[in-house]
Amino acid sequence: MDFSIVYLARRFAYRFVDFFHHWYVDGSRAIGRQLMTTLTAADQSFAVAITLRHFFEPLYKDYSIVGRIIGIVFRFMRVIFGGICYAFVAAGFAIAYLIWLLIPAVIIFYAAKSL
Repeated sequence: MDFSIVYLARRFAYRFVDFFHHWYVDGSRAIGRQLMTTLTAADQSFAVAITLRHFFEPLYKDYSIVGRIIGIVFRFMRVIFGGICYAFVAAGFAIAYLIWLLIPAVIIFYAAKSL
């Protein structure tokens, strides 16, 4: 009888700690991977990385002065627009992550409050 209570207490403690490890560590990794996947997919549309790599090259190989100036202006606007979109995506993920982190704490708070 004594060993079964100790065993059950140890299993409860293990599962309790394992839940928080799974929730916070594994969940954080999953959300981080999803953020990187989403930003990579967004870069397929906005092409900020390629635009930055070719920032000072003329647009459509127009090597005139006007072509070089317009190329820099258009690429600058594209980088700014893409950066704003990336910031909104990252902010959305940050809000979702904050809510994700607070869910167990809120449940424990309301459970303790009802006692």
